[in-house]
Amino acid sequence: RTRDHAVRVAERVAAVKQSLGVEVVFKASFDKANRTSAGSFRGPGIDEGLRIFEEVKKQTQLPVITDIHEAWQAAPVAEVADVVQIPAFLCRQTDLLKAAAETGRIINIKKGQFASPSVIVQAAKKVEQFGNEKVMLCERGTTFGYTGLIVDPMGLVQMKESGYPVVLDATHSLQSPSSRASGSSGEIVSGGERRLVPEMGMMGASLGVQGIFVEVDDEVDSAPCDGQLQWPVQDLLPVATRWLRMAERRSELDAEP
Repeated sequence: RTRDHAVRVAERVAAVKQSLGVEVVFKASFDKANRTSAGSFRGPGIDEGLRIFEEVKKQTQLPVITDIHEAWQAAPVAEVADVVQIPAFLCRQTDLLKAAAETGRIINIKKGQFASPSVIVQAAKKVEQFGNEKVMLCERGTTFGYTGLIVDPMGLVQMKESGYPVVLDATHSLQSPSSRASGSSGEIVSGGERRLVPEMGMMGASLGVQGIFVEVDDEVDSAPCDGQLQWPVQDLLPVATRWLRMAERRSELDAEP
């Protein structure tokens, strides 16, 4: 996607922030390094990607978050990104966690599809041991069979009990990894259950997570990656409003004696 496209989507996201008065962080990837097929879209690369993030921040005043896949990427990414994300497949990689920690930025660790709550908590402790206490945990589903994911509510509660802020990825947790062939090339790509995004977010809010991660686009059906599970950004405000109301009600109940 182009710089103009990123800014356009970010402006819509910023409008949701203004309407609801909540903290919003804009997420995008400069390199989708773990695509199933070699010919699948990966992104603009680190140099152009960081320039796009700078433009998004300038135009919208939104903080940004992006993934790193190799330790050397941490320092240049941290010059622009407000939050550095560790991809789910790499959540146990100590050198990557160390490099991210040493940037001093907030670190968002996505829980691997293979990882238990206790494993991801240990990953967060690694970051702390490297001198950075600004760590979040992100649930994005656990492998169920070959091409399915499930979110275990008990696991979310266990992650919360660790004391780290917990975010629920309401889109990628509905992914069907590497489950379908795409176009005439026959490349294997992931599918997903977009229709369930509102309910997944409601579940997370009802359990008291500190944030909801949702992948959005203004042209979901032509998105080059995960289009089947992305939520239309033009429809984000109503679902985010419901999530916020659920979160507020949960907070009220928690405050009762």
